[in-house]
Amino acid sequence: MRYAMCIDMQHCVACAACAMACKAAHGTPPGIWWTKVLVREAGVFPNTRRVNLPMQCMHCNNPPCCTVCPTGASYRSEQGYVVVEYDKCMGCKYCLLACPYDVRYFVEDIKPYYGDKGFSPYEEMMYKKHQKGVVEKCKFCSDDRLKEGLEPACVQTCPAYCRHFGDLDDPNSEVARLIRTEKYVPMMPECGTEPSIFYRGLLPLDQLKSHAD
Repeated sequence: MRYAMCIDMQHCVACAACAMACKAAHGTPPGIWWTKVLVREAGVFPNTRRVNLPMQCMHCNNPPCCTVCPTGASYRSEQGYVVVEYDKCMGCKYCLLACPYDVRYFVEDIKPYYGDKGFSPYEEMMYKKHQKGVVEKCKFCSDDRLKEGLEPACVQTCPAYCRHFGDLDDPNSEVARLIRTEKYVPMMPECGTEPSIFYRGLLPLDQLKSHAD
């Protein structure tokens, strides 16, 4: 089994519903986004266009973050997704440097969203899942929703239905069919990481310019 996700950039409207669903499902602290949508610009003026680029952990088949981790806190599961075991993480940040996609976050501190008002009941409950001084990232909702037979929160919430999730090793799964027939490709294949996130309509990153996010 190898869980994978297909994202159709031609349908993404950058509504950030995926990012908010992820944050609501996992209660990540301020400034930490396991899923995010970058807004970029492609082309040369006046022939330019906006490009919406959903980003998260690529759950690589050959993950450099796991190779450099000195404690084994970052590892690839039998189901094909990459996870971080917080109790083993020493916060060295080697994995942040090794990841070519910039989708890992170091938890410097855990603060309330509303400052001097203190932690809300929701934050008090959800922040128990997080630790200061460790690295976090997307885990395909593997510790909760997948166990219940549900899709990841970002997939279920997307109003444009541009996200698809399933077992890449199952030739009859939707993700396997889409990759086989609809020109879905991984990001930065030259890195040799063999990502499990595939995009339709992906432009080379050197053609994208930063835009006001």
